[in-house]
Amino acid sequence: MVHFIIVNLMLIAGFLLLRENIETTFFNELVKQRPSNSDASKPRIKMFIYIQTLLFLAPLLFSITIKTTQRWVKTEAERKEAANIKLKSELQHLHYQLQPHFFFNSLNNIYALVDISPEQAKTSIHGLSKLMRYMLYDTNEETVSLSKEIDFMKKYIDLMKLRVTDKTKVTYNFPSEETGIKIAPLLFISLIENAFKHGVSATKESDINIQMTLDKKIVLFTIENDNLPKKTDDKSGSGIGLPNIEKRLELLYPNKSSFKTIVKDDRYIAQLEIEIN
Repeated sequence: MVHFIIVNLMLIAGFLLLRENIETTFFNELVKQRPSNSDASKPRIKMFIYIQTLLFLAPLLFSITIKTTQRWVKTEAERKEAANIKLKSELQHLHYQLQPHFFFNSLNNIYALVDISPEQAKTSIHGLSKLMRYMLYDTNEETVSLSKEIDFMKKYIDLMKLRVTDKTKVTYNFPSEETGIKIAPLLFISLIENAFKHGVSATKESDINIQMTLDKKIVLFTIENDNLPKKTDDKSGSGIGLPNIEKRLELLYPNKSSFKTIVKDDRYIAQLEIEIN
């Protein structure tokens, strides 16, 4: 930019010097030959010089404006591209972070079945392979169809039901019709994981209720379970699920989502609402 201005200034200075030489050689000689009009001509000569100077400066200012605008547009495009690359990188990191977290928790659940019910453990491993296939191959896109995500959640719930006793009641209700809605993958699964991890008791009756409703472009997901938090020394899972959800919502649906959790009457309630474009 500085180089551009300097070159333009040098060109203008060159034109001004050339014009000054021409005026000195020819124009002033012409004025001398008409002495009676010399005094009256001087103001007009000065005005002529000012006008000529402005005419030389106008293209420079116009060029600078165009050059500055082009530079701003390029800088803004580069800034947006850098922000987009950063966003994709963060989302990819969160996605890769979620996969081993999910796999780790699922293996812990299956491990508990090996001694109690080997046949159910085999069934669980087969079911887990289907879930991992979805996570590895179908969730690499920015969005997936809501129907596929619902099918994934149903399979996971059925898999988790294999390891709970008859004292645990699990109910769920998802939209059954195909809506054509696209949504970021794996936003709800951590809430279901938490419900089975923190809402199930081996000795007491417990209840998990999962609901998803659609209102035009609003997806509302609500899950309720008994509030049975694990002890601080429990190492089954790393506790990254909820922070992962919050960060992904912040990046994917800024100002178009809400996520809240409350404990009411010994019931843990998580509610996630997303506005789909």
